[in-house]
Amino acid sequence: QAPVVESGGGLVQAGGSLKLSCVVSEFNMDYYAVGWFRQAPGKWREGVSCISMDGNTYYADSVKGRFTISRDNVKNTVYLQMNSLKPEDTAVYYCATVGTGYTGAHYCSILRDDDNRNWGQGTQVTVSS
Repeated sequence: QAPVVESGGGLVQAGGSLKLSCVVSEFNMDYYAVGWFRQAPGKWREGVSCISMDGNTYYADSVKGRFTISRDNVKNTVYLQMNSLKPEDTAVYYCATVGTGYTGAHYCSILRDDDNRNWGQGTQVTVSS
């Protein structure tokens, strides 16, 4: 799995927006599905969104209609646009490559988590009420 670096987190009021970035340190990101995950204090890490190498997108029910994932293969970057943020979106957000080819597409579609991925340091998102 390719190393990643997340950025773009911050403090925002409820209803506000943030855009997270995930730079994938891989010569050719084209073949990777890339996902965003988050972990709130005292909770397990959960899948938020994923984009396959073909550009298919998947979202957790809790963020559908509010978050949008996209990718720029030229910049080796995956973005997560977060709108209408809620206090329950507060968490450390992580990105990770979730696989290549058909395996990556499948893992992406189910927002599969895996401790053995090459996780970045995460970026903190705090939404105040």
